[in-house]
Amino acid sequence: MNITVFGGAQPLAGESAYIEAMRLGRLLGAAGHTVLTGGYIGTMEAVSRGAAEAGGHVIGVTCEEIETWRKVGPNAWVQEIRRYQSLRERLFALIDGCDAALALPGGAGTLAEIALMWNQMIVEAIPPKPLIVIGLGWQTIFEALFSCQGGYIPARDRLHLAFAGDVEEAVHELAFIFESRE
Repeated sequence: MNITVFGGAQPLAGESAYIEAMRLGRLLGAAGHTVLTGGYIGTMEAVSRGAAEAGGHVIGVTCEEIETWRKVGPNAWVQEIRRYQSLRERLFALIDGCDAALALPGGAGTLAEIALMWNQMIVEAIPPKPLIVIGLGWQTIFEALFSCQGGYIPARDRLHLAFAGDVEEAVHELAFIFESRE
């Protein structure tokens, strides 16, 4: 399967968030999945590295707008580059190109990726596919959203999101979802 991984650009090699992202990449690569990331630094680099080192195929979905803004190129573990002009095109390529998506901790960009994919499924612009958010931080944010904005988010819309405490749980959940579809 093609698995998109969203996540923040801040973690550096050796930090716990980087190590956790690398573990996710290894698990996905070892399972034979193709991994799509934003292709740059932080958790994108760590997931790419882990997947490549485990023998998986790594696609970096990049764009000129990010490279102009941040002055960074694709990380060393990207094996295939899909380059777009705009961030908007890049986001849709990450969503449209996957069979499932996992979201590691991150900031505004990661939140935008989760929200965009979630909303695309809600309005049936794309078919339903697994969207698993990883970590207590995301779970706390979405529980607060559901609590404070509950009337705007019916139960059927919440079903498009799944929560996992860590990367192992996310990969296990992903495998369970794919097995139950067969």
